[in-house]
Amino acid sequence: MLPELVAEFFGTLILILFGNGVVAMVVLFGHGVPGEIVNGGYTNITLGWGLAVTMGVYVAGRISGAHINPAVTLAVALFRGFSWAKVVPYWIAQVAGAFCAAAIVYWNYRPQFHVFDPNLEHTAGVFTTFPAFPQLLSAGLLDQTIGTALLLFMIFAIIDERNQPPGANLTPVLIGAIVVVIGMAFGGLHGFAINPARDLGPRIFTAVAGFKANGLTDGPRVFWVPILGPMMGGVIGAAAYDFGLRRFLPLVKR
Repeated sequence: MLPELVAEFFGTLILILFGNGVVAMVVLFGHGVPGEIVNGGYTNITLGWGLAVTMGVYVAGRISGAHINPAVTLAVALFRGFSWAKVVPYWIAQVAGAFCAAAIVYWNYRPQFHVFDPNLEHTAGVFTTFPAFPQLLSAGLLDQTIGTALLLFMIFAIIDERNQPPGANLTPVLIGAIVVVIGMAFGGLHGFAINPARDLGPRIFTAVAGFKANGLTDGPRVFWVPILGPMMGGVIGAAAYDFGLRRFLPLVKR
């Protein structure tokens, strides 16, 4: 299992390096007030995250299948025969990769963090996601559930050998495109984490690094929303594909 865990670690590391990195560029160099996104705006963030997913899948795809997302690992264990013995180790490797990536992004941009937000009171959102309506966490939970359901439905459709799977080298590009369109369509209420490791690993880092209002150890405890929502959504999306569409597709002749 070691090669697979190493691949998941580095695949998730690459994902979060580029993903958190693009948010840092937009927020820290936007010449606005703390927390305001003006430099490149939301389009840069959605495109950056989509390309980040593509790069992460290219890194880990051959060795581990490039889950780089606990919701994906859970879905393939439930519906594609992935070994349950590997599920928790994959989750740990994914969260660890995300944590280390957040630390590297902060290390790189530390001087600008302390110019832009000297007390680290407003910039935890560079690394992790927060609800648009803190008093209505159910809205963010629904948002995360729908977004991840779409993610898993589309991943299962793209990689299904019974369907019209693309060439192996094109699959990461299409999965990245799914993330872009989810971000553009369903990113407003809770930042389209759609990946528990992508959110939890960097959130743990913000707590360790002393960021205020991090949603885990300080401020409203919102950390569970981008964990529970994606886990539920991933199962729903995978089940919808298998029971709603895949059963009508012809078996592949071997």
